[in-house]
Amino acid sequence: MTTPAPDAPLVFPSVAFRPVRLLALCAVLTAVAVGLAAWAGYPMFGVFFGVGLGLGLLNALLVQRSVASITAGDHPLKKKMALNSATRLLVITAVGLTIAYIFRPLGLGVVFGLAVFQIVLVLSTALPVWKKIRTGEADDALNEGAATSSSSNPASTADNMFKD
Repeated sequence: MTTPAPDAPLVFPSVAFRPVRLLALCAVLTAVAVGLAAWAGYPMFGVFFGVGLGLGLLNALLVQRSVASITAGDHPLKKKMALNSATRLLVITAVGLTIAYIFRPLGLGVVFGLAVFQIVLVLSTALPVWKKIRTGEADDALNEGAATSSSSNPASTADNMFKD
């Protein structure tokens, strides 16, 4: 049985989000992009690519901040998170597309930077979690929790799917 989305409480797993590591990776990717774009004769494309990476990092930091503030309340709701996310994404998209339009065609680097940042963000958060699941560290925590509780944990079934 599911609960209606707007009235359901928020539950967030702990995620391996490291903004300093992402900042360093964005700086390296920007330097590579500027170098390759300068080699091709369009150094500003690389600069705009870096701006897109920066906007993506700003978005990720704002997500972290909003999740912390919303879940700090007594009864956090999905509706509040959805409205916050929609507003933030609308602003980031509007800024990115405005830069892309004003500085076209090289300004499209902002859009590519935003897209690449999303890939980097997903990989940088999913790979450590996946590694923990594969090595069995997550199962140890689940087994300790199962020993103290009499009910079975439905999350353990999903975790076991990733084991060899």
